[in-house]
Amino acid sequence: MAETTTELRKTALNAAHRATKAKMVDFGGWDMPVEYSGLIAEHMAVRTAVGLFDVSHMGDIQLRGPGSLAAVQQLCMNDASKLVEGQAQYSAMLYPNGTFVDDVVVHKLSDNDYLIVINAGTREKDVQWIRQTIGRMPGVHINDFSDYYTQLAIQGPRAAETLQKLTSTDLSTIKNYWFTWGQVCGLHNVMIARTGYTGEDGFEIYVPSDVPTSERVWNEVLAAGAEFGILPCGLGARNTLRLESAMALYGHEISDTINVLEAGLGRYAKLDKPEFVGREALLEIQAAGGPRRKLVGLEMIERGIGRDGYPVFSLDGIKIGDITSGSPAPFLKKNIALAYVPVEFAALDTEVGVEIRGQKVKAKVVPTPFYKRPRK
Repeated sequence: MAETTTELRKTALNAAHRATKAKMVDFGGWDMPVEYSGLIAEHMAVRTAVGLFDVSHMGDIQLRGPGSLAAVQQLCMNDASKLVEGQAQYSAMLYPNGTFVDDVVVHKLSDNDYLIVINAGTREKDVQWIRQTIGRMPGVHINDFSDYYTQLAIQGPRAAETLQKLTSTDLSTIKNYWFTWGQVCGLHNVMIARTGYTGEDGFEIYVPSDVPTSERVWNEVLAAGAEFGILPCGLGARNTLRLESAMALYGHEISDTINVLEAGLGRYAKLDKPEFVGREALLEIQAAGGPRRKLVGLEMIERGIGRDGYPVFSLDGIKIGDITSGSPAPFLKKNIALAYVPVEFAALDTEVGVEIRGQKVKAKVVPTPFYKRPRK
């Protein structure tokens, strides 16, 4: 029987990525660039100047109608009733047991109109969950507009200066986790959001997903940022940047087997708002004394790199957990990791052992995020 291969999904920019000889990989069923000029160079460009990411694989779900707020409130753990038009918030969709369907960003477009940005690798599952959970609620229409937009992330301390060349919108008026609509690269009604996944200042813009428009905007952003040393950036730098900033990645720090409280994201779960999926389970965990394990930051004390999946041990040799994400931190010049450990091992400066090629290498618990961008 002949083997069948699944065709990878492509963004409108795949030809542009390949033209720059980007290294491409399968990411959640998408053909995506992992690096262009090199992970470290791309990482440092974002930390010190500006980088450009194609994040068109992300999903965009619109809830529209007089019942849309009630639907968002049932579906997501944060309190969307606190949002005003033009504001966004980090949130998550949960299973009834308090574990993650996905983490999301909710945008309030108007009183009866919300946009939920979901992750790429969980897109089909997420859409199915949304329809299953709120599809029968009155007064809400669910639309999946994921493939209508090319989403570009312009990130770094020179991101505003770069994008400002391409828009008449005063970007200084957009606060972090707010958005507006404006003209970008001659395109009208482009959504401009001051959001990102790198720990830096930056913007995400949503432009029509046809190839000529997408390639033109991509190239114009690169030209606008040339004087600042802009680099196109791939998934590799996106991962190391978010790890330095201790941002969760689905399938690593959050999943359908990890609950919100042990992930350290309880501050986004508004348990005092009316019913949402997963609320009762989180209240039960709290009532029972809280989670038994916690996500912690680790810094390697001895020489070695703790990678995703490596086991973590107490100093007397008992396995206590696993690393969820780990790598060298290009900007910090340290080897760092995130790991789940029992709460009794979660105190700062607690020393543990990470098994690397059969050897126990010492690490210690450190504060997160590992990196915080300097205040202006």
